Amino acid sequence: MTGIRFEEVTKAYGSRKVLDRFSMTVHPGEMKIVLGGSGSGKSTILKTVLGLVKPDTGRVYLGDQDISQMDEKDLLQIRGEIGMVFQSGALFDSLTVGENVAFKLREQRKLSDEIIQKNVEEKLGFVGLQETADKMPSDLSGGMRRRVAIARSLVGSPKIMLYDEPTAGLDPITGRTICELVMRLRDLEQVTSVFVTHDLSAAKTIARETAKQSQDGTISFRVRNSEASGSTRFVMLSIGAILLEGTEEDLSTTDDKYIREFLD
Repeated sequence: MTGIRFEEVTKAYGSRKVLDRFSMTVHPGEMKIVLGGSGSGKSTILKTVLGLVKPDTGRVYLGDQDISQMDEKDLLQIRGEIGMVFQSGALFDSLTVGENVAFKLREQRKLSDEIIQKNVEEKLGFVGLQETADKMPSDLSGGMRRRVAIARSLVGSPKIMLYDEPTAGLDPITGRTICELVMRLRDLEQVTSVFVTHDLSAAKTIARETAKQSQDGTISFRVRNSEASGSTRFVMLSIGAILLEGTEEDLSTTDDKYIREFLD
């Protein structure tokens, strides 16, 4: 498993700082739920992990590798171990669902068509959309497109998952389905995760519940008992700096005025 570590990262666009001596560690298998208003630096955190944005100062580590100033050739290899789910789904409209899921594998040109097809079936099966492989993204609902995006991000069995508002704009039932997929990856696959969201309901669901798999393969979701050591922590941002990092209880009981207003 691979962890993520930010060390005193500062990033500015012109005179506007979006990360200000930002430090955060996501341990292997852990999830950090990142909250904050627009312009607080949430998206920049994800882009920095992907190497799409380089820090002005500070360091970013994936495992023991410093990616802060890594060149594009080496970053391409690193990105192969990272899954990214965007709010929009970011699917290719001209490709079928199956072709979207297979895209990274076909681009690498290392595997046979038979193995690629098996991978596609497996990943679509994970998100419960086996029957959609031949459909076009335009034929799917918004929630289904988001699930296809998760399937595509799982190709290559990534060690890190990044989520950018994955439940935004979805109805409660579909949002719940996305949360369950996220919990399965965290709890059953021990994938290291950063979950950026404004959706407090989804954030609390993910923090409160855990996925369990029985001997017959059945997966259930249970509220964590009070003695369970949670693998999920909240991070509250304001103008690129951490106001609070802790449990849901820490978040809900804080006296910080900015956080109280955000939660209300």
